[in-house]
Amino acid sequence: MKIVIANKSHAKFAEIICTTIEESAKIRGTGIARRTPEYVITKMENGNAIIALDGEKFAGFCYIETWSHEKYVANSGLIVHPDYRNQGLAKDIKKAVFDYSRKKYPNAKIFGITTGLAVMKINYELGYQPVTFSELTDDDAFWKGCQTCKNYDILTRTERKMCLCTGMLYDPEKKKKEKKKHDLNDKTFTRLKNIKQSLFYKKEKNKLD
Repeated sequence: MKIVIANKSHAKFAEIICTTIEESAKIRGTGIARRTPEYVITKMENGNAIIALDGEKFAGFCYIETWSHEKYVANSGLIVHPDYRNQGLAKDIKKAVFDYSRKKYPNAKIFGITTGLAVMKINYELGYQPVTFSELTDDDAFWKGCQTCKNYDILTRTERKMCLCTGMLYDPEKKKKEKKKHDLNDKTFTRLKNIKQSLFYKKEKNKLD
């Protein structure tokens, strides 16, 4: 199994990718932004997609979208072919596209909306946090992609404040602050431990004297 950055040589898989995404949405009974093979091919040609291949057979796919002048990035269209499900491939693809997104768009917030518990779990393990829709991109083009979902009326009735999907966000700036705080706490703990050890050794030395 190979998981690679897709390019124009993978355009032959665009049709089956779109068909698999659509059939999966029907089975789950929830919506997903419908994409055309032409759209998927554009993502491949721009180096904004990850594809999993078992030899020459399509196994899985996910693509990158940028919003609000690249301030936000979405890893969308995650799909695994039925022949390769329940093998951990979705998690591997999600990790690959997440790492690639962080490398290609280091300052962007990475987000997604999903109803799938499995995807939520993967996102959480990658560092995403559940957020309200107001913390996601306000780019109308992104939300327009929800029009093909059968739950779109819920989104419009709530003025894009909520729907059946859960919003999840990875904020690199927040992670940096958390890391700094963690590092500071580690340093503080180490310093206190050293002071305590020094006092203990001094006390023991005085006993011996």
